[in-house]
Amino acid sequence: MGLCAFLFPGQASQYSGMGRELADKFPAARAVFEAADRALGFSISRICFEGTEEELKLTENTQPAVVTVSIAALRALAEHGVTPAYVAGHSLGEYSALVAAGGLEFADAVRVVRQRGQFMQEAVPAGVGAMAAILGLSPAQVDDACRRAAQGEVVSPANLNSPEQTVISGHAGAVKRAVEFASQSGAKRAVILPVSAPFHCELMLPAQQRLEPLLRSTAFGPVTVPLVTNVAAEAIETGDEAREALIRQVALPVRWEQSIRTLIEAGVDIFVEVGPGKVLSGLLRQIDRSVLCVNVEDEKSLHAAVEKLAQARTPATDAD
Repeated sequence: MGLCAFLFPGQASQYSGMGRELADKFPAARAVFEAADRALGFSISRICFEGTEEELKLTENTQPAVVTVSIAALRALAEHGVTPAYVAGHSLGEYSALVAAGGLEFADAVRVVRQRGQFMQEAVPAGVGAMAAILGLSPAQVDDACRRAAQGEVVSPANLNSPEQTVISGHAGAVKRAVEFASQSGAKRAVILPVSAPFHCELMLPAQQRLEPLLRSTAFGPVTVPLVTNVAAEAIETGDEAREALIRQVALPVRWEQSIRTLIEAGVDIFVEVGPGKVLSGLLRQIDRSVLCVNVEDEKSLHAAVEKLAQARTPATDAD
């Protein structure tokens, strides 16, 4: 049996009620929600447990909420003795991954991502930017559609998610043109996403410039579990490398497919999606169906995951 990696989701995984059961059933998870409320000075736990879709969709709420639920799930897993050999997180999820790897204090992480959400929201006036998902075209074909659609505006691949799925980001008009070009090129689907800002493109540079001093003044420690970053899709092991990756990540694409391939090449064959939703599990199936993937977001999925992981480990001991 190979190694286990924990994957942490980003924005668009949130839903009302997320994390409530973890907080009810696991004291270690409840402590995470209490710590988040203290760090932020308001009840992010209420927004997770009872918030409306509108409240949860506000980027400055979404970001700390998703990180909090992910770390609550992580602490519940740790109570069951499950730990990773590697970690990675999709965009915002890289902060959760860094907390899991010991490189960033949880309280610092939720405070920083609250600000990160605000900076990203304010970088581009509402309606000026957009994002779209292109399904069924290769990354190279999507890149070509973006180049043809730009016409003096910004549009570029933002999330290189899987061989089947690339998300693009930029000026609303250019994104719309790229969607049309992609459809003409034979995309199975090309849809504008309901997001509040054009993430991971050069329109985010103002957010990056505001976030950088905040990250520079935040304490980063050594990473005790190798973390595969979005920007380079390579494993890092120091706090300084983690900080640089988080700064550059704001305006650069998330190289998710390559990150997963890096983990598989390192010997990972078990993946645990830790946090709300199953977005990353779905992408993993598009990248490599031969690996085991489980998710942990509530009591039922936690117990199912622990059981599956135990079964995956037993053949090795039978052979002794």
